[in-house]
Amino acid sequence: MIANLKSPVALKQSPEQQASPSEFNSPFTVIVPCYNEVKALPEAILDLRSVLASIGDYELIVVNDGSNDGTCEKLQELQELYPDIVVLTHESNSGYGASLKTGVRHASHETILITDADGTYPHEHIVELLAYADQYDMVVGSRTGKNVEYSNIRKIPKYFLRHYASWIAGRNIPDLNSGLRVFKRSLAEKFLSVLPDGFSFTSTITLAHMTNKYSVKYVPIGYTRRIGKSKIQPIRDTLRFFQLVMRLGVYFAPLKVFGPFAAIQMVAFAVSIGYDIFVLGDITDKSVMLLMFAMNTTFFALIADMIDKRSGN
Repeated sequence: MIANLKSPVALKQSPEQQASPSEFNSPFTVIVPCYNEVKALPEAILDLRSVLASIGDYELIVVNDGSNDGTCEKLQELQELYPDIVVLTHESNSGYGASLKTGVRHASHETILITDADGTYPHEHIVELLAYADQYDMVVGSRTGKNVEYSNIRKIPKYFLRHYASWIAGRNIPDLNSGLRVFKRSLAEKFLSVLPDGFSFTSTITLAHMTNKYSVKYVPIGYTRRIGKSKIQPIRDTLRFFQLVMRLGVYFAPLKVFGPFAAIQMVAFAVSIGYDIFVLGDITDKSVMLLMFAMNTTFFALIADMIDKRSGN
């Protein structure tokens, strides 16, 4: 289980409460991970800077994750034009999540905004997301607004993953892994030990906030097709998503993960013992084994849930 992730102090309001947007005046850090985005990067950064310039005091960190397509040279050109851009470089490709972790560790401000460098997210919604930053622990740009261009192949697994994650969290999750969001650096640092280095970073931080009862606000946004080739491999990454969600369920909601298995085993035992008594007239080893399996699974789920709750005190 993960220790010291829950904090009643950080829970500002329940999900049912609706806070109103307000002007955001605090300094914040923007983190842009990029890997081989030479085609999209210049326009995406210029568009981002034009939006940020109207907001206030910000720090812009671009994490170059071992690019080898000319992205490094483009970043150098951008730095010459805009010296305030902070560029952090991984010597080799470490992953989307690893890039965000690097940005979080080097961030100067408590409020962090992340976005992608591929031109898919509408940066004009950043002002709206930041307007809720003081009322919520995390604000997510949900790709449920108008003008959402999304691959139908990716919609199918994400539909099931989103509903399964919502069941694990006990709260509706409109968008499990949006890459445009605002969160607190202090909370992200608490979760760094379970945040993966790959694309599942955003899925993990979503479930981590949800299952630990932190307040999350979803703001509908659009989404356009990326410039350049996608880094996501649907089959491989879908399998990884399922593995991730199962693992987070064990971390944060063990009763919901193991409970159904225990219930199925108890039903199987009831059917088996009924057959043994009323048909065979004797109790078989099969029924005994089913009872032992059911009891072991139940006790394991209860112990895991107890450890999870105690670790949050």
